[in-house]
Amino acid sequence: MSILLTIQDGVAQAIQTMPELSQVASESQEASLNVFDLALKGGWIMIPIAVLLFVSIAVFIERVMVIKKAAKEDTSFMNRIKDYIHEGKIDAALNLCKSTNTPYARMTEKGISRLGRPMNDILVAVENVGNIEVAKLEKGFSLVATTAAGAPMLGFLGTVTGMIKAFFDMANAGSNVDISLLSSGIYEALVTTVAGLIVGIIALFAYNYLVAELNGVINKMETRSMEFMDLLNEPSN
Repeated sequence: MSILLTIQDGVAQAIQTMPELSQVASESQEASLNVFDLALKGGWIMIPIAVLLFVSIAVFIERVMVIKKAAKEDTSFMNRIKDYIHEGKIDAALNLCKSTNTPYARMTEKGISRLGRPMNDILVAVENVGNIEVAKLEKGFSLVATTAAGAPMLGFLGTVTGMIKAFFDMANAGSNVDISLLSSGIYEALVTTVAGLIVGIIALFAYNYLVAELNGVINKMETRSMEFMDLLNEPSN
């Protein structure tokens, strides 16, 4: 009989605790955070990290469009230039270069404008234009690279300032230390670290992609410049 009473008491206590458990579960669901709330808990350091992210994305998109445009090739370009030069139609060759908006066309245009001078002078002029074109394509790369290195550093700075804030609050609380008192500083330390690493990783991959695409354009420019110099050394029919 006593065993039955004990079981009844246990069941009754379990029934009584069920509302409390459901309340705790509902409170835990209400306490969940979204990405925006977490970003706000990161403090003021999240502002420069966000600025670096948005500016880097804008530069990345703009550079990709420019590089893709520069990488487009006209397969008949060099053949037409060859025909014009062999036929003595220098003006037609220059007009073709001006109407073709690509780096290697501008390099070829500079070389054609130097016809009649020593081959070394023509080659130097073509290479100088090539260097200028590469510098134009590289515009903005330094900002993406700075984001890749600087965003994690800003995140680590937020880690330090957040921990300082947490220890400061703990020291002022004395013996009445509560985890909720330290949560603000700990949130700032962890959120800024994660944000800085995420932005830095994105910028690093973006920078490497841009460099790889630029190297492809440079290889095409070098190939076209060599074709042009070989063209000048060919005897005309």
